[in-house]
Amino acid sequence: MRLRLDLSYDGTGFAGWASQPGLRTVQGTLEAALGTVLRCEPPRLTVAGRTDAGVHARGQVAHVDVAEDAWAAVRGRLADPAEALVRRLAGVLPPDVVVHRATPAPEGFDARFGAVFRRYVYRLADDPLRVDPLRRSQVVRHRLPLDVTAMAAAAAPLTGLHDFAGFCKARPEATTVRTLTDLTVDRPDAGEDAGLVRVEVRADAFCHSMVRSLVGALLAVGEGRRPAAWPAELLAARTRDAAAHVAPAHGLTLEEVGYPPDAELAARAEQTRARRAAVPPAPEHEPDADPGQPAPADPGRS
Repeated sequence: MRLRLDLSYDGTGFAGWASQPGLRTVQGTLEAALGTVLRCEPPRLTVAGRTDAGVHARGQVAHVDVAEDAWAAVRGRLADPAEALVRRLAGVLPPDVVVHRATPAPEGFDARFGAVFRRYVYRLADDPLRVDPLRRSQVVRHRLPLDVTAMAAAAAPLTGLHDFAGFCKARPEATTVRTLTDLTVDRPDAGEDAGLVRVEVRADAFCHSMVRSLVGALLAVGEGRRPAAWPAELLAARTRDAAAHVAPAHGLTLEEVGYPPDAELAARAEQTRARRAAVPPAPEHEPDADPGQPAPADPGRS
């Protein structure tokens, strides 16, 4: 049977999500914990967003397939095996990983291919009065004041369906076409992020280093080193520019993953897999924004 896991983690002490020999990763840590609790070989997890080293997650989603007898046995004295699994995982997982919910997944659910959007937030403190040492691992301390208005203006032309090759690390046979639905820059007046610079990004999926590359280009505008039109020029060029720096990983958090209604889950996953299997070449001209155009070959990457 398939289980959906909703989890969060502090990425500071991890070499990213994906398992790597000899390195501490979120996937490896959680799979080992599941093997201990379920008393089986560590099962393989599939995740919505494969975050890079140092990137955090507040709203991560994964799925795992387990034997029904293992699921039934985990309950112990508790009536609900889902509650039992969460409680038992809390007893074996390190404090920087938390599984909040474990539920039987609806028919057709796929954490990776079934997602319709991923939402990230990047946080910076450019005012010494807003630098909080207790949040130093989640908020980047920026040395110069940032022009949020200029950054927001530079972000606006980047939304829609585009080839983001200028903001992605190249991967063989992978498309860099993405649908960026939201890219906003603001400075909240209230709440836990009051006074911080927040860059919020939402897309169907992201290619490798795309979010931090977008933030890096916007920072150049916010510091006054580049004009507001520069990020759009990078987008149109479709090649990596040495002047476009990648922002530090620890300022980025995966906040939310969205899925369609249960009745549409299987169709969404099948559609995404089909697009991944037939990666189109980058178009010669910038296409108009159209959510129905080719989806990413590697959904979920941050």
